[in-house]
Amino acid sequence: MSPLRLHVALAMLVVLLFAASLTIGKASVPLDAWWSADPRFAIIAELRLPRAALATLLGASLGLSGAVLQGWLRNPLADPGVLGVSSAAALGAVAAIVLGQAGGWGIFAAAMACAAGGLALLAALTWRAETPAAFVLAGTVLASLAAALTAFLISLAPDPYAVAAAIDWLMGALTDRGVEDLMQAAPFMVAGCALLLLTGRSLDALTLGTDAARSLGISLSRLQLLVIAGAGLCVGAGVAVTGVVGFVGLVVPHLLRPVIGARPSALLVPSALGGAALVLAADALCRLAPGAGEVRLGVAMALIGAPFFLALLLGERGRSWR
Repeated sequence: MSPLRLHVALAMLVVLLFAASLTIGKASVPLDAWWSADPRFAIIAELRLPRAALATLLGASLGLSGAVLQGWLRNPLADPGVLGVSSAAALGAVAAIVLGQAGGWGIFAAAMACAAGGLALLAALTWRAETPAAFVLAGTVLASLAAALTAFLISLAPDPYAVAAAIDWLMGALTDRGVEDLMQAAPFMVAGCALLLLTGRSLDALTLGTDAARSLGISLSRLQLLVIAGAGLCVGAGVAVTGVVGFVGLVVPHLLRPVIGARPSALLVPSALGGAALVLAADALCRLAPGAGEVRLGVAMALIGAPFFLALLLGERGRSWR
């Protein structure tokens, strides 16, 4: 399949899933409610439309981040979680919940502040380090520290309601997300995606090795800055409004690579479209789960991603990444 046809097919899939997301839920709302005096129009306009838009942005950001990180680290098992920024953003959000600042901009501001702090620490730890190992180790340190502090804050929560709210938020969901959440996260996600799309040529050159990339005029420090800033903005803003949603950036590039090929730049846009489609589909299925409540999106993605990750790990055993 040609790249253009693949892009068109994925874009059409996103549009179809976006439309389905507007109609699917505990209460089914037909699309003709858009142009009639149906009172259920408020459900679409105020709840489902911002939720579907946020799911599209979140999936695109995570899918694109995963494709860029796998190309930059030259590791097929790389995932946006390797940054440690998602753990740092989660720490800020949990701190806001425990301190009673869960309303309005409280969670978002705290999560983005901690994500920015995590980005600064990650950049300081990997400054002038051109090897992927240094970046992975720094991300692991940041993620471990943030996870430990998050557990510490939960253990100090003043009441069981705060504990329940923190744990519920950490599971990740698009439930009850509205226009305000979309407006908070969208500028950061769009900016992050724009930075990541600038890395295509450099990632292609990097497949030849660091020395060859440098001889072609690629600035590895500039590439590292683009990757850290772009993925950090995407992941940090996503976690700040939806909680932790994992595995999208791992699953989508692997599903598309056999169709597109191994060239990193060719994988970027399809991974963004594929990530949007995956999150839209998963969120719609979460709403169709039996019972009064919804399955959390982060839980659903973990149930999908964990077996996929295990299959990849078993498939990569005994091989070397080239």
